[in-house]
Amino acid sequence: MRVLNLLIVLFLLFSGNIFAEEKNVKLEAYISKNKKDLFSYDYKKIDMETLKLRDSWIAPIKLNYSYNKTNPRDIEQTLRSTSIKMDQSIFQSGGIYYGIKFAEASKVYSNYSVDVQKRKLVKDAISLLMQIKQMDLKIKRQKLQIENSEIKLEQKKEQYLNGQLDSGFLDNAIIERNLVIQTLYDIQTNKQRLVSKFKAISDINYENADIPYLKILDKDKFLKYNIVINMSKSEIEKNRYAKDMVVSKYLPHLSFVAGYNWDKTESQQLVDKDEYYNYGLRVSVPLDINTFRDVEVSKLDYLKSQTLITDKKRELLAIYEQVMQNIENYDKKKTLSIENRDIYEKLLLDTKELFKAGYKTEYDVGLLENSVEIQKIDLKIFDIDKQLELLTLYEMYKHEI
Repeated sequence: MRVLNLLIVLFLLFSGNIFAEEKNVKLEAYISKNKKDLFSYDYKKIDMETLKLRDSWIAPIKLNYSYNKTNPRDIEQTLRSTSIKMDQSIFQSGGIYYGIKFAEASKVYSNYSVDVQKRKLVKDAISLLMQIKQMDLKIKRQKLQIENSEIKLEQKKEQYLNGQLDSGFLDNAIIERNLVIQTLYDIQTNKQRLVSKFKAISDINYENADIPYLKILDKDKFLKYNIVINMSKSEIEKNRYAKDMVVSKYLPHLSFVAGYNWDKTESQQLVDKDEYYNYGLRVSVPLDINTFRDVEVSKLDYLKSQTLITDKKRELLAIYEQVMQNIENYDKKKTLSIENRDIYEKLLLDTKELFKAGYKTEYDVGLLENSVEIQKIDLKIFDIDKQLELLTLYEMYKHEI
């Protein structure tokens, strides 16, 4: 058993040439430039929306100008009017502060929302590339299966012609050969579907591209740098400030109001000018029948987001445990393939000796050689299966070193 475990470790060390180290190749590199640009625009839009929201408490200064001509009683008059008005809130019982904090928290939440979308696309691109590489291995494996079926068919033909078998065995060998060839066609078709999907979201040449090598994540690390959980945390913060904003909305407000007006009326008989300004303070307290309900709704949103994060952690832990279980099963399959490979290699050595002695045919040697190669390919296929499982975790994991 120790020897077997050592073989597994050695295989993992030397079978990594199909992988690119995750620390050297950023996962975002697998999506196209256009996709990256689209996400970049989303982040920039969030920045602008945040600034708008942060400064929304600053009231606009209103500039008005009007020009009118009238002729009451056939007397032509020209009316000009100019005004500047400002109604600026300077105290909202904490509402200004909470509004700024809400804008900042909303930015964090929105950025995480884009991160989730971006990470999903990255995961899709890498998953497709992994599956394409896996299909290449399956094609090689299937071609070896076809070679074996053709060898068996030749054996059956000779046995049939020598009178050792009836035609039924020969028919079965022909059917088996046809089935494995049809399976190859299906695999090649599936590969082309994957290639088309990959090309739609990535600029990388899939034929030369390496797939990233994803390491097994520690449970605590997976939760700590989990963008889904961090997004839920930012939602709690956002809802907390939203709740405080709603409460402050129904508390006393203090505003500074000011204005300047200039009016001029001209006619054939007179010219009348009027110029004045005003400024002062205004205190307002809104009395609304829905005050209590509005505040309660905001509190419920806040409490709900706190509960949701606990539920989300439970879901993610279940996903993590399932992935680890699946990886363990693939390790068991790899162990079985290694055992089979060792058996085939031993049989191959013995068969070659018997072939030299004239007791075995070239067909027997060919069958066993292909069987050894099939087991080696299976090991690589299981490696990619494990990487696909880990990709489920990496879709939600982001840790910039």
